[in-house]
Amino acid sequence: MRTLVIASQKGGVGKTTLAGHLAVIAEQNNYGSVALIDTDSQGSLSSWWNERKAETPLFANVDIANLPQHLRQLEASGVKLAIIDTPPAVTETIHLVVAVADLVLIPTRPSPHDLRAVGSTVEIVEAAGKKMVFVINGAASRARITGEAAIVLSQHGTVAPVTIYQRTEFASSMIDGRTVQEVNPNGKSHNEIMDLWKYLLTKLR
Repeated sequence: MRTLVIASQKGGVGKTTLAGHLAVIAEQNNYGSVALIDTDSQGSLSSWWNERKAETPLFANVDIANLPQHLRQLEASGVKLAIIDTPPAVTETIHLVVAVADLVLIPTRPSPHDLRAVGSTVEIVEAAGKKMVFVINGAASRARITGEAAIVLSQHGTVAPVTIYQRTEFASSMIDGRTVQEVNPNGKSHNEIMDLWKYLLTKLR
């Protein structure tokens, strides 16, 4: 089993949305079974999952203090990929979750404030000796700052060669427990999520 942790100490960068979308695209591409884990006390990911009509991905309730043991149990039950959503600004929890990661995905919006905030997350990942990848999320179409953000992030680590652009269908699809690929499988958002998943898969192997 591989464990993908989506982490950022900056709130509002789209961690929960990416967690749900990547879990669904992984299942759609026969990488299942996939289990989602929500470590954010706000419970946004679990709320989204509770709205879903589809049986996949799975949802696992875990005790953070016993996270390694829970992951071993998931692996023994046949889960191939665990995707863990993390809270913002709760350093202890992020430390515990990053410690079990095979790969840490750090979403960042292309704004000066968001870029300044990545340092603390990078420090946690580097201290744990884990692989990490940045993804620019919520980008505005044709905005110059998107390219500038990629240059800044590349000074800290690997940047995914896929940008996720801001579209209302990301938020609207999450309302009823779906994803953009389920609402509009022929849309640009679906293609971006697919390309991001394919890239992350090469890093998870």
